[in-house]
Amino acid sequence: MIRGVISDFGGVLTTPLSAGFLAYQDEAGVSLEELGRAMQRASDAYGEHPLFALERGEIPEAEFARRLGEQLDDSFDLARLRELYFELIEPNTPMIAYMRELRGRGLRMALLTNNVREWEPLWRSKLPELDEIFEVVVDSAFVGMRKPESRIYELTLERLGDGLRAEECLFLDDLEVNCDAARGLGMTAVRFDDAEQAIAELESALGAE
Repeated sequence: MIRGVISDFGGVLTTPLSAGFLAYQDEAGVSLEELGRAMQRASDAYGEHPLFALERGEIPEAEFARRLGEQLDDSFDLARLRELYFELIEPNTPMIAYMRELRGRGLRMALLTNNVREWEPLWRSKLPELDEIFEVVVDSAFVGMRKPESRIYELTLERLGDGLRAEECLFLDDLEVNCDAARGLGMTAVRFDDAEQAIAELESALGAE
């Protein structure tokens, strides 16, 4: 029997995250491909992918910007990227309403996000009703682990409590690698493409109890 739902935040409860990156690409003339290559060079230089370290809270935002700037001749402006990112994402109203409905149906609700410590006030402001819907919020930057690492899923289950097992949970995320990790622990996972598809698949899973 399904008793819990664990949802991602960005790209699931918001509009796609790509809008801000594409706007920055157009404005700064730094392509997504160049950013990706700079990330890889920074990974080689420091022995850790800078985004992963940032999302685990191992390095602050300023250090992330410095490492990428080294690889882009100091042409990387993280402050401007952040500004565009949050300016252009909006709440995904149908999904938020559905999450609220699931809470009202008695399901245990958790939000599990890979995020940036310094960005917490910004992303939370996009979903002011967050704490009304989700009993538990697990932010990678504050727990030192990130999806798809299995421990962060286990921590989310522990925080939901009530002996909730992976097999009793639905997991929703827009990245297949994160869904695969959840399935590996025994959860039923749905990859988010759009609200209509995701709601239909979640309802199907709930109806198959």
